[in-house]
Amino acid sequence: MLKDIEIAQQAEMKPIVEIARSVGLTEDELELYGKYKAKVSLEVLKRLKDRPNGKYVVVTAITPTPLGEGKTVTTIGVSQAMGLIGKKVFTCLRQPSLGPVFGIKGGAAGGGYSQVIPMEDFNLHFTGDVHAVSIAHNLLSAFIDAHILHGNKLGIDPLSITWRRVVDVSDRALRHIVIGLGGSENGYPRETGYDIAVASEVMAILALTTDLFDLRKRLARILIGFTYDGKPVTAEDLKCAGAMTVLLKDAIKPNLIQTLEHTPVFVHAGPFANIAHGNNSIIADQIALKLADYVITEAGFGADCGCEKFMNIKCRYSGLAPNAVILTCTVRALKMHGGAGRVVAGKELPKELTEENFPALEKGLENLEKHIENVRLFGVPVVVAINRFSTDTDKEIDFIRQRAQGYGAEDAVPIEVWAKGGRGGTELAEAVVKACEKPSQFRFLYPLEASIKEKIEIIATKVYGADGVDYMPAAERKIKLYTEMGLDKLPLCMAKTHLSLSHDPSLKGRPRNFRVPIRDINASVGAGFLYPLLGEMRTMPGLPSVPAGTFVDIDEKGRVVGLF
Repeated sequence: MLKDIEIAQQAEMKPIVEIARSVGLTEDELELYGKYKAKVSLEVLKRLKDRPNGKYVVVTAITPTPLGEGKTVTTIGVSQAMGLIGKKVFTCLRQPSLGPVFGIKGGAAGGGYSQVIPMEDFNLHFTGDVHAVSIAHNLLSAFIDAHILHGNKLGIDPLSITWRRVVDVSDRALRHIVIGLGGSENGYPRETGYDIAVASEVMAILALTTDLFDLRKRLARILIGFTYDGKPVTAEDLKCAGAMTVLLKDAIKPNLIQTLEHTPVFVHAGPFANIAHGNNSIIADQIALKLADYVITEAGFGADCGCEKFMNIKCRYSGLAPNAVILTCTVRALKMHGGAGRVVAGKELPKELTEENFPALEKGLENLEKHIENVRLFGVPVVVAINRFSTDTDKEIDFIRQRAQGYGAEDAVPIEVWAKGGRGGTELAEAVVKACEKPSQFRFLYPLEASIKEKIEIIATKVYGADGVDYMPAAERKIKLYTEMGLDKLPLCMAKTHLSLSHDPSLKGRPRNFRVPIRDINASVGAGFLYPLLGEMRTMPGLPSVPAGTFVDIDEKGRVVGLF
């Protein structure tokens, strides 16, 4: 069996100019990055402004398990399948962070015969957008400390500064640091830290902006802290927003690549879905919807994380509404949610996961049921994709299908896109086309006019299934502060674990009889949301004992090996 990287390296890629031409993009609208990658000019939106939008489909999943549910594989596989059934399709993905690439998860190009290519470029530096985000973010950090050193005319209170620094590597040693040591010429000593680059508000802004001028306005609104007399200080106050915009003037353009079966893919922006809103850019989706009949995008983690934020945040700012949702699951992951099996790295899966185990499967289906409910809260048809493995039986697949339909899904369809590419997903593609024909009843979960607490409690009780919410003193203070500042009408980006429907990663399946603790609330004014922190959330991951990067190298021919 070939490894993912070997499949990708053996694939015959078409020149990106040819891919662009197939969807109606002209060479003048491309900025080439070699033969197989290109950025696309935003001017294309002006040319196509009167063209109707295609159908908009978002892929989500059940609560993640260590086994992986194959959400990106599903996204790419169903896109390839759409091409096979004669539909003009576009895929829109986030750019992966180098933290997970060299940490635990590895890359995010899909897998098997449902991948985007060039796979190595996609998973590594690509066209430099994440680096541009990092530099823009850290430029503001440098402006803050330089301003304090050179007299502090704005009267910034160093203890109020919330703007940290970023780097796109998982490095736990940088979570809490002291800067400005070594004498007065090195700055004002203070505690701060690093976040991973994709957790930056600048990345969220890049994903939610609609044009270069909107980008400039959003960067200007970034809140970095307060003055000694309690007044907010912004990037505009520090006269840094213009320079940040210039650093991002190329990063704002979507990146065009292709799948193994030569369907077009936009890759743009990469915010995490547990500590940010977890979706690719609005701009990429807007362009794709003008060029294709069907646009397949992906929201990070489960329907309680990236998908909820897709609906409540991304769709508010884009003005777009999804026509259907694909909810990905696997038989083995559902069994894990039912309490079966313990996965140990490097060892075979336990028999409870690879053999028929209907008690565990039935219990685990509660997780799927809740995620279907979550999608239906927004009035959008949902189709379940069962990412099939060789050990799954027809009896298990039929059991899931019957239950999913009973929970309110349009259908539940087994797919084999990892092994077969697009032809392993044509039944799912047909089901999605059918779901997209249903009248849209899309609605937001909460009105912006609701108070901060009302919004939090709606999400916690309706999406997570909590009995209620408890607020820590820091959260109560922030709710009062942000309400007085007039920020209480912003949508919410809940920062919580992706490993459970609740705030507690140890609670699997469909947790019940729990309350959600809100530890603190921060404001991403430029991005346009408040983000409550549920329990302990880290914005800088750490490397495991055996990082994925230990397997990455070059072979005797100079080719990349070990990337997955």
